[in-house]
Amino acid sequence: MSNTATQTETVNAENVIRLFPDVDTHLATSHRVPTNNNDLEGYDEEQIRLMEEVCIVLDENDVPIGSASKKVCHLMKNIDEGLLHRAFSVFLFDSNNRLLLQQRASEKITFPDMWTNTCCSHPLGVPGETGNELATAVQGVKRAAQRKLDQELGIKARQVPLEKFQFLTRIHYKAPSDGKWGEHEIDYILFISADVDHTPNPNEVKDTRYVSEEELKGMFKDNTLKFTPWFKLICESMLFEWWEHLDKGLDKYIGEKSIRRML
Repeated sequence: MSNTATQTETVNAENVIRLFPDVDTHLATSHRVPTNNNDLEGYDEEQIRLMEEVCIVLDENDVPIGSASKKVCHLMKNIDEGLLHRAFSVFLFDSNNRLLLQQRASEKITFPDMWTNTCCSHPLGVPGETGNELATAVQGVKRAAQRKLDQELGIKARQVPLEKFQFLTRIHYKAPSDGKWGEHEIDYILFISADVDHTPNPNEVKDTRYVSEEELKGMFKDNTLKFTPWFKLICESMLFEWWEHLDKGLDKYIGEKSIRRML
């Protein structure tokens, strides 16, 4: 990864357009087509289309300062200059407290074939999924989580009602996928306990698996398996402590207001 990110100025509402001309300072209500599609040559057509989705561009305090295409937000050349966006990670547990994992499809442009938590994606710069204050932002990511659980795993909204999602905290992290793509996100961590029916979308999900705590720890010892960087960060720092309190005591972890910096 380039070291230039530590030498660049902090991105804020005043300088974001100068630094990133592809950012729209008004949250978009429709998709913006990437300005240069050469970066996407050779990738899956559906995944290219999804790169036109509009992400919420943030300052370092999680305040929305604009929007940009998913493509713009995930190019390492922009990430190394400080471009940051909002994301969420869902951890879905069944009635036996097993966590549903997914293996990302080979067609994915970022982090293909890697195992990760139930669903990881982005709220879009559209009405209902945005928010300046923490409470409205949390509601926005819950709506986005419900939308993506259906799109990726075929889990219907009635099985994952908004009120069942629990917001724990936010993490700020950065990770390269390859030389071209990567992530730089403030990631909202959502837990939900629900027995669901799921039918994975093969363009998004290669495989799924329910695991206990011990089974997941065993997977981490298997050198043939690869895991997304955000999932590893969460597992190494917080997940297993939260998991132990899933039935009793989780309340003390709910609704953390500070952002955990994991850079």
